[in-house]
Amino acid sequence: MNAPAAVEMTPRERWLATLEGRPVDRLATDYWGTPEITAKIEAETGLAGDALWDHLGVDRLRALGPRSRISHHPDDPQANIWGIRHRRVDYGTGTYDEAVHHPLARVESVRDLDDFRWPRPEDMDVDGIREALASDDGTRLVRAGHYEPFLLYCGMRGMEQAYVDLIESPDLAEAILDRIFRFHFEVNRRIFEAGEGRIDLFYLAEDLGGQHGPLFSLDTYRRFLRPGQKRMAELAHSFGVRVFYHTDGAARPFLPDLIEEVGIDILNPLQWRCPGMDLPELVRDFAAHIAFHGGIDNQHTLPFATEAEVRAQVRWCADIMARHRARWICAPCHNIQSVTPVANVLAMYDEAGCCGLRDA
Repeated sequence: MNAPAAVEMTPRERWLATLEGRPVDRLATDYWGTPEITAKIEAETGLAGDALWDHLGVDRLRALGPRSRISHHPDDPQANIWGIRHRRVDYGTGTYDEAVHHPLARVESVRDLDDFRWPRPEDMDVDGIREALASDDGTRLVRAGHYEPFLLYCGMRGMEQAYVDLIESPDLAEAILDRIFRFHFEVNRRIFEAGEGRIDLFYLAEDLGGQHGPLFSLDTYRRFLRPGQKRMAELAHSFGVRVFYHTDGAARPFLPDLIEEVGIDILNPLQWRCPGMDLPELVRDFAAHIAFHGGIDNQHTLPFATEAEVRAQVRWCADIMARHRARWICAPCHNIQSVTPVANVLAMYDEAGCCGLRDA
């Protein structure tokens, strides 16, 4: 863990110092939560936006993205630009959007892909990013650009068919993934150019692990996903942008590839309750190579534990990180859910504000 810095830092300074292993004034933090829990916190504190993050001591980053010049797919006004239709699903304490129409569900050959009207990079306007950065005060870290191809593939083919394709129709899978890659590569290139050196993080993602084990074999990952991830990470690095990598679940088998081949800089979200994701072992084995983001359990501890237990887990994570001189952004293991008591969220950030550097 970084040694204390003498001067109070801005959130961006705190993030960058942490990632570079330099002294920080306090533990760096971040927030991930559903809209419902965010609304609950706002209601109980009477604060919102930067005022809320400052009150909690959250080093919230600023996320920027391009604007789409088209509002829907040209052949389907009910679908997004990829031809996917979504339905809002209410699960009792919140909602989420579920894909209900998959535009490539009936495609049988690579040749059939030519009949689909694919999004074009020129449909995405990056001028808004340039304008936002021109007036940015530099207080918060800036994240821009993203790439999560298989999630999009599942939306276009249907999730079950998408996994079947990897075994039964590998040529079709590669052709679809290649089109997804080429679109995002060009859009991200334009985003990084518009950033003119002001973009700090790039969001690279694919859920490689589930709750109980990997979602892909290593060979499948290396054939279908790793090449695109590697090229996208190289693009980000060529503009001086760090790669923030997100994967849920039991993803331990993929970490050597992600570090040595893809070249990620930060790993999120550290779901250490999943098999193979033991937090002390992860930090011991990989702290020299990557920074960590996450770690505070949002499946059991945050929603169902006491405030004291939440504080104890923050201290436990911080002590593990300190023991291995790890670079760590304290944050939940994923989006905090709406069933979580607001008091537990407040306890997490309050404890993070005072515990991270005590043993530095």
